[in-house]
Amino acid sequence: MVQKFPGFPGVIGCIDGTHIPIIAPSANEGDYVNRKSFHSINVQIICDAANIIINVEAKWPGSVHDSRIFRECTLSTKFGHGEFTGHLLGDRGYPCLPYLLTPYPDPEPGPQQRYNLAHCRTRARVEMTIGMLKARFQCLRRLRVTPERACDIIVACVILHNIATIRGEHCPAEPDISSDPHDEHPDPPMNVQDGRAVRETICHNHFL
Repeated sequence: MVQKFPGFPGVIGCIDGTHIPIIAPSANEGDYVNRKSFHSINVQIICDAANIIINVEAKWPGSVHDSRIFRECTLSTKFGHGEFTGHLLGDRGYPCLPYLLTPYPDPEPGPQQRYNLAHCRTRARVEMTIGMLKARFQCLRRLRVTPERACDIIVACVILHNIATIRGEHCPAEPDISSDPHDEHPDPPMNVQDGRAVRETICHNHFL
């Protein structure tokens, strides 16, 4: 059962991407160079409030933007068709959609600032979860295998992370969320009008 987030209405998950470094592949090498100029797999992670990873997309080269990964994933299609009830929280690297809420880019004092503060505090859960995953599995510092094999290893690590979390096993190191290459988003996509309307409704109803 997905653990929902207290303090932010209707949120069932937080989403973010993280780059897993790999060695330069022999085929399509340039596709794997991310904006930080190293070769990687861009992995989409969605977690719940208990640090369980409820969805992972581990198949995209490092040059692919977070927003495209979400747009083309099966989960996005299911949200769009109304198969899930609730919202995801994402940073400004994602479009604002009725089911994926992003922060206000220039919040006005009052409800919008309170919304952004609650959004930031809640979304920190996915950054913590990614930190825990990488702390548990040092191999994710740099995978020295083909991209296809790297994707399989990443998914296996996610499964083992979930098992360890459910069993309450201690994380071997404090998660480090300060150095993730997703901290900056130089070219966030344009917001979608319907998403802004949903965000405004939630802001008005819950953060006045």
